[in-house]
This record gives sequence, C-alpha cells and structure tokens, in this order.
Amino acid sequence: MLQRLLRPRSIAVIGGRPAAEVIRQSDRIGFCGEIWPIHPKLDEIEGRRTYRTVAELPGAPDAAFVAVNRHLTVEVIRELSVRGCGGAICYAAGFSESGAGDLQAALIEAAGAMPFLGPNCYGLINYLDRALLWPDQHGGVQVPRGVAIVTQSGNIGLNLTMQNRALPIAYLATLGNQASVGMAAVIEALLDDDRVTAIGLHIEGIDDPAALARAAARARSQGVPIVAIKTGKSAAGAELTISHTASLGGADAVVDAFFRRVGIIRVHAIPVFLETLKLLHVIGPLPGRDIASMSCSGGEAALIADLVESSTLRFRPLDSDQAARVASTLPELVTISNPLDYHTFSWRNLPALTETFAAMMAAGYDLTMLLLDFPRPDRCDDADWVVSADALVAAAKRTGGRAAVVATLPEAFPEHHALALAEAGIAPLFGLDEALAAITAAAEAGEVAASTFEGSCSPAASVKGPPRTLSEWAGKQALAGSGVTVPKGQLASTSESAVAAARSIGFPVVVKAVGEAIAHKTEIGAVRLNLKDAAGVAEAATALLAISDTLLVERMVPDGVAELIVGIDRDPVFGLYLVIGSGGILVELVGDRRLLLLPASENEIRTALDELKVAKLLAGYRGKPPGDFEAAVKAILAIQEFALNCADRLLELDVNPLIVRPAGLGAVAVDVLIRMGGEA
Repeated sequence: MLQRLLRPRSIAVIGGRPAAEVIRQSDRIGFCGEIWPIHPKLDEIEGRRTYRTVAELPGAPDAAFVAVNRHLTVEVIRELSVRGCGGAICYAAGFSESGAGDLQAALIEAAGAMPFLGPNCYGLINYLDRALLWPDQHGGVQVPRGVAIVTQSGNIGLNLTMQNRALPIAYLATLGNQASVGMAAVIEALLDDDRVTAIGLHIEGIDDPAALARAAARARSQGVPIVAIKTGKSAAGAELTISHTASLGGADAVVDAFFRRVGIIRVHAIPVFLETLKLLHVIGPLPGRDIASMSCSGGEAALIADLVESSTLRFRPLDSDQAARVASTLPELVTISNPLDYHTFSWRNLPALTETFAAMMAAGYDLTMLLLDFPRPDRCDDADWVVSADALVAAAKRTGGRAAVVATLPEAFPEHHALALAEAGIAPLFGLDEALAAITAAAEAGEVAASTFEGSCSPAASVKGPPRTLSEWAGKQALAGSGVTVPKGQLASTSESAVAAARSIGFPVVVKAVGEAIAHKTEIGAVRLNLKDAAGVAEAATALLAISDTLLVERMVPDGVAELIVGIDRDPVFGLYLVIGSGGILVELVGDRRLLLLPASENEIRTALDELKVAKLLAGYRGKPPGDFEAAVKAILAIQEFALNCADRLLELDVNPLIVRPAGLGAVAVDVLIRMGGEA
C-alpha cells in the first residue's frame, strides 16, 4: 500500500516555500525521478515548469508533498486521489490536534483509498533511493543499507538526521496525526525492504496496540529488531482506582509490559536509542550478556567494572587455558583478568596488539570491547590510536568474534574513524554509559529473537455502568468459584456469633470488619490476627463492630513462607493486565512487581515470579523451607481465569496477600478486593 509513497519515481509538490524546499533538497541529494511542481500563479519553481492543477500533470505521481493551507489541503488530496496518486504527505497543521476533528474527517473522506501521512506531518526521507519529501535541511546522505526511524515528531526526526555517530539511516518517516496511516502500517511497509537492518520508533502514544503487535510479530519473523523510545504518559482511566494493583501499575509500566509481550526493545534516552540501533545494524542482536573489556588503563578497567556490576551484563572470568593464552601475548607484569588492563607495553605495536586482542576474543564472549578515546583531531595526532583500532579489526577477522570500540566520552570519537570501523564490522559506540545500555538492549534483542512468543494482544472493551466494590466475602466466593483457595470462614454480626464461628472453624482465627465501603482494612484498624481463644475473639469482635455491622471470621494461615500480591487492573489503551509482586502492607514501598498483559501464559507467569526479589523466599531462604511455587502459579492462573471470564465487567482486583505456604501445602488468598462495573 505504501511502496509508491516510500520509494517514488515521480513526486508532485504543491504549495509555496515548503514545496520549493522539497525540490531543493531532492536536487541536493540527487533524486533521479521526476518532480512536478503545482502552483496556481508561478510558471517556474527551482528551474522546473509548474502545472496549474493536479489534473494537468503528465501522469499519476507516485508521491505528493502537499503544503497548502488546511482547508485547501482537503481539496488537493481529493484531486490527487482521483488522479491515482500513490500517496501523500499532508504538511498543514490545524486538524484534530487543534480540535478540528471534522476537518480531519473530511480529509480522510477526500483521500479515499489513497494513503497519506499526517496531517501536521513534516515529511519522509528515503536515503536508500535518494527520494525526499522533506521541506527542510537534513543531515543524512545516501546509504546502501541502514536503519529506519519512525517518529511522531517532525522536529525530533530532523534532529536525528543530524547525528554524527556513524549510524546509517535508511528511512526517516514522520507521522503527524496518523489520520490515514499509522505507525504499524509504516513498519509493515519498511519490512518489505530488505535493506532495512533495524527499526527505531519514537512513540508519543499508542492508539492501536493490536496492529503494532502484528507488525512486531512480522519483524521478529524476518529477523529485524525493533527499538522504541516512548515519551509521555497515556491518559489516566476515567474511574478512580482504589486498589494496590493500580498504584503498582500506571500507564508507563503497562507500556513496558506491552513491549515485552510483542518483542519491542525499549530504551529511555535518545543517545541510547541511536547507539542501540547502530549496534544492531553493525553486529545484530547479541546471543547473550557475557562481555569482555580491554583497555590500556587500570582506571578505565575499574570504571567499566563498577558500571557493569549494577547491570545485567556479566564480565565472565577467563578460564585457566584462556588466561594462559592471553598471558602469552603480554609481559609478566600484566595481571590477566576481565576487564583486561593490557598496559602500554604494546602501544603502537600492531602485531603484538592483534595477538592480545585475538587471544581475548577467542574466549568466546558475546561482545568484546576495546575502550579507546581518540585525541582531538584539530590539535593532536591520532596515528597511535589508529594502530589499536586496526589491531581490533584484525583480531575480529581472525577469530570471527563480535567487537566494539567504545569511547568513554562521546566527543572523543571522530566520525570518520567511526565510519571506518563500522564498515569493517566493528561497532563504534559513543559514551560508556550509552554503550553499556545499548549492549544490554542488543542482548534483549537476542533474547527476543531466540524466544517463542505466546499469547496475543487483544485489549478488552471498556466497562459500562457505575462501579461497585464487592465485599471481601463476596469477592472470595467469586474467586473460589474459579479455583482460588481462600481461608475457611463465616460471616458474623455479633460478638457471640463471631465466637461461635471461630469455634466451628478452629483456632487460631482472624476477625475482620468487612463491607462494600471498606477497601483497605489495615489502614483503619479493621483486622485482628492470630486470635487463639474465645475471649480474644469476643474482645476483637466488640471493637470491630464499631467499624462495621458485618464481621468475617476466618481460619488463620500461620505457616506462610512468602506473601504475594496478585492483581488485575485495566488500562484505557491496552485493556486488562496482571500485576505479580511482593505483597503485604508495604507493597507500594517495596515496589517489587512485574506486569503482564492478559492473557498471560503459564511460562510468562513463572518467569515473572522468578524475577521477583521475593523469589528468594519461595526458593527457601537461610535454611527456611521453600514455598509452594507450583501452588502460587496455579493460584495466579486461576485469578487470571476469573478476570478473563468477567472481562466485560471487571475494573480492578487485588489479592493481597496471597500467602504461599511451604511446598506441598498450597497458596491461600487471605485478602481480596474486587471492583466491578455494570451489573455485578
């Protein structure tokens, strides 16, 4: 659908200064196709004959850049569609982004089957084929292959073309309002070009997660990694949230869960975004997180060791044979380790450095780094530094290993050196922090490539009707119907009936004040724990009846190994999601949680549990018995089943805590909060 627009052989430009600039920039980069200006008064624009109307054009253009006022844009788009144009850029603003939704609807109607980017769109650049629909300067050049960048911001797109980090940009597409063509459709079209090595997304909002998920699935199948930087927050839900789950979720955390579900790698800064795309372009996704570092400075070795310690990357030690091979290339004064400080004994010695670097790379790391900050080219001679870079290139060719040159300071990497290294298959990475973040992201891309993705992304419809909070008793009975284990319990309305219930259930017990208006009992002192006799129950019941006229008496669970929170909440874009985390009264303070979109697979749930800090308790901590991990998984799956069965009515759900008992004894939902919409 978008191939004529993305790779045009003929371009129509309609309008004044921005349209003229499109012609200038096309001529500057050497566009080989036809350019047809349209203007009602001028006879010539940038040396080209003009046409008065779209109907006068010598043929149907593959692409058009429309830079007239917003009302006239609608009419021009209609004429282009009738003429058979392949697609258009709608440059004008003043549509739905400024409240003129009716005008945008008219634009969509006028376009018919013709796709267009925008309105409020800056343009499109194809550096592979030197085809530009771009009304401004830009910093790119023609490349034979490279990464594609899709952004919702024209100015950010412009800025990204100005990078001098040796990142080859194949396409830059800005989207504007996405009235006709959204991000997912552009990704799908870019995937039709095998010269695209990776795709970078700058996202302000996600309107169609299912379409984006489908595009990401296709990218995975083709081996094209997608990296995203997401800015802004999605709109908060219309209803007031009252659960712990909601406070642990939030729009940004749900976006993270979505990206993990569909295999999009998220980064959080523009420099990391660029370095990650470059690493993926030059080397591709990394198969693991074992890295090595080489430098001629102990200070640099210590610096990178400290930074990696707090990351998920690993400096795997050399084994005895590997260490011996490295040692054989260096003087005895050098301590053999990873990171390696090889000192300056071999400085300027290409054969010696090549032997050391090759011995280190032969240890089979997922990526081997050479820390190398080049001197200023305007004041210094960098010939000696080039020797080190050349040695790494030679070592990589000999061993077939993956390698990067990393400058600790971004400004200490001249672009011509970076371009030469990239051409030789060595990733030139700018800035130590950015490089390590990019390596981590590339390792995540490797995990995505090696994973079998389960489940789908099908956001649940919004809930109609007023919200209603179920009493704890009603919520537990509802969950029990889906197979969730809850404590044995009874309702009571007097201290006498509470004592009778306790005797029937068996001591020790818990007594709670319950009701639809009571959400968080601990905060208002509505819970009494571990009551071991009738006198204790009677005293507790008398006090709690001042809070509510309904009491819940339950069997105490005294042998918990760990407490979990398991919750369901609803995002306005992505629908229902699952929260699994460390539970109890300090749940928000601890903040130990994982979010998964529904439906989550059993494998996803197991992985999320394993990643929690509380997993150490479940495994048996400091001689204590392990928890019933399998029962926890079963309970979470049952809670999810309940949520999916009432997805059209469920607003939020908390099980906090789910007490995990010793292995073989199960997991019990001891506190439940459910809020439903519509008819309960």
